[in-house]
Amino acid sequence: MASENPYIELKTAFRSRNFAPLYLLHGEERWFIDRLQEILLETALEPHEKDFNLDILYGNETDVRSALTACQAYPMMAERRVVIIRDFDRMKDNSLFKGLAEKPNPACVVFLVCAGKPNMSRHPYRAIKSGGQAVEFKALFPSQVPRWIETLAKERGFALEARAIQMLAEYVGSSLASVGAELDKLATYVGDREVITAEDVVQASGQTRDYNVFELQRAIGQRQIDRALHITERLLQQSSNPTGESHMIVSILTAFFIKLWQLTALQAGRIPEKEMAKAIGVSPHFLRDYLSCLRRFDVPAIDRALFALRSADFELKGGSFRSDRLILNLLFRNILAA
Repeated sequence: MASENPYIELKTAFRSRNFAPLYLLHGEERWFIDRLQEILLETALEPHEKDFNLDILYGNETDVRSALTACQAYPMMAERRVVIIRDFDRMKDNSLFKGLAEKPNPACVVFLVCAGKPNMSRHPYRAIKSGGQAVEFKALFPSQVPRWIETLAKERGFALEARAIQMLAEYVGSSLASVGAELDKLATYVGDREVITAEDVVQASGQTRDYNVFELQRAIGQRQIDRALHITERLLQQSSNPTGESHMIVSILTAFFIKLWQLTALQAGRIPEKEMAKAIGVSPHFLRDYLSCLRRFDVPAIDRALFALRSADFELKGGSFRSDRLILNLLFRNILAA
């Protein structure tokens, strides 16, 4: 299946009750696969049809011949059957599915999900790719995350201000599962309001306007060590899980310095600012903040910061007997050393 956006294409087809007889889905971004399975279950069968026409199997628990029998059966008092096989690549002798791929059952939707990366040049995957729809969902690049935050918010019936989108993108990283969880939390927090603000993102995270991880990032970017230490102390005091808070701080600052590192190469290549913003996954309006920070951190300073962040991450994960506060204190001093 050749598509710039296979999730949207498949979701639209499923919502329109337009189903192919055979799908193979795999890839690092599991959220797309799990969500499409949910939509398939919502649309392909009526609730009363599922007892006799739905099979959900697991490759490492299912005999291949039993699975094929389920896929080749015809529906009972329904328009179609649905067979979902998770961990299909762990099914012994799954090469026997080559025959099904060459002659699919038109009365059954077979939805195969691989746990790992299948070898598409070998059977049954090569046959499935030829006779069905094979889709890979790759991990998102940071530059793609803001657009998906907008898309998933729209699915939930609300919109986000540009600054709120940027804050969420920095907060959750590139995992759509994390994006969905944060959007659900925000939807509960704002109630019936249709527009979510940056202040909502801060408040819903349990932080405050003046003491939050985004203000901490700003303080680091402006080389204000006293303010950075003050904000960090408040964050740890108000957190119910200081260790988790410390991990989140290191994660967000790592993403921040990676963006600065990317910008150094983009600037050297004389890339237009609009393209720079797209490449690092920020709104052009907020690019100026990063460029301002870049004037305070040259390439050696960015390299030292990333090394210090890796060291802090190791220590927080059990590589040191130091307290979280001391690890972060030393981290900031290493980052902001002259």
